[in-house]
Amino acid sequence: MNSEAKPQINLMIGLGGAFVALYSYVATDIKGQISKGKETADGHKELIDKLKAKQLYCTSYKELSETAKSVTFRYKTKDLAFLCRQLSSMLVAGISVVRALHIMLTQETNKKAKVVLTDIYEQVQTGRSLSEALSAKPGVFPNLFTSMVAAGEASGNLDMIMVRVADHYAKEHKINNKIKGAMIYPIILGTLMVAVVVGLFTLIFPMFMGMFDNNDDIPPLSLALAGISDSMVTYWYLYLGFAAGLIVTVRTLLKTPSSRFKFDEMILKLPKAGELVCTIYTARFARTMANLFASGLQMVESIEKSVQTLGNSYITERFKEVVENVKRGEPLSQALVKINVFNPIFTAMVVVGEESGSLDGILAKTADYYDEEADMAISSLVSMLEPILIIVLGGAVALVLAGIFPLIYGTMGQVG
Repeated sequence: MNSEAKPQINLMIGLGGAFVALYSYVATDIKGQISKGKETADGHKELIDKLKAKQLYCTSYKELSETAKSVTFRYKTKDLAFLCRQLSSMLVAGISVVRALHIMLTQETNKKAKVVLTDIYEQVQTGRSLSEALSAKPGVFPNLFTSMVAAGEASGNLDMIMVRVADHYAKEHKINNKIKGAMIYPIILGTLMVAVVVGLFTLIFPMFMGMFDNNDDIPPLSLALAGISDSMVTYWYLYLGFAAGLIVTVRTLLKTPSSRFKFDEMILKLPKAGELVCTIYTARFARTMANLFASGLQMVESIEKSVQTLGNSYITERFKEVVENVKRGEPLSQALVKINVFNPIFTAMVVVGEESGSLDGILAKTADYYDEEADMAISSLVSMLEPILIIVLGGAVALVLAGIFPLIYGTMGQVG
């Protein structure tokens, strides 16, 4: 058996907690028919063994590097919701997973998404499960999506699970759009504030200062602002460099675990705003937890995956205590009370769900409630941010005008 030339870059993917390579292969079956496909394995020996288990005899193989390009593509929540709707509709109609993927593949217009679906379709054709094919695409699909698919395959209710996942990502997309839409006005106002201040210092101030030959006639405030104006006009590149350096520094710090942890903790402890952010996190956790637990995942696994969707390192660290306590047999409600992260009402609802034996149903209803609370929280956050920006903008303009008005009066006196 001669293997094809291997590429310089080995594509390593995480599957089932181990790192394995993705191979494309050409094999023959007992009847001598040629079969092509893709398979993951920890080395070529394991690849051969896997193919033998399927009564296939490998004639050539190679590790794939071109598939790594698909990692740069990531499904958005809107696209995931649509994909799940399509898949669930076809599964309910009795269409097989392979046939459903083929139909979705032929209808896909996005080139990058089509590459991903083509690879998944080919892997499922070779006998791999859909969840395994999704796991072979790290970074393309969220871990939550892959886990839900695996749970649906294990329970035999993949069609119903897809409906639940579609609803989850549709609501997630709605909340994301709500946040983006609410932030449009503050962003425009903030940009306008910067533009006005820069325009006053670089255009207006120099024009008035050019009318004075003697700085002794200029008030101290105007003279100080004139110094800032001169520096902005003369050394503008230093200001741009400082702004760029500040952005890069902040982004770099937020990528370090310790700085990110402190930042995420600070966000939750901000007066008033921290409570609103916590409400948004509670809604997301409740909805994710309800879907995972109702899909048949174990309690500990549901908790761990639900926390990952929040994207807050502080909460993730605190929830390690929750996971350990639940593993020891402690009820989820008691473990949540100890860390004091979420709203007490949510904890009380968890208690009701545990006592009634319908935790998944209670979590689903609680998620609906907190979805509405999250909408209100987003509106409240924006309503708090808008007056702050207006005050800052007004203060900056007032300061500049306080320095300009004496120059205007002085100029009028010289003219007189």
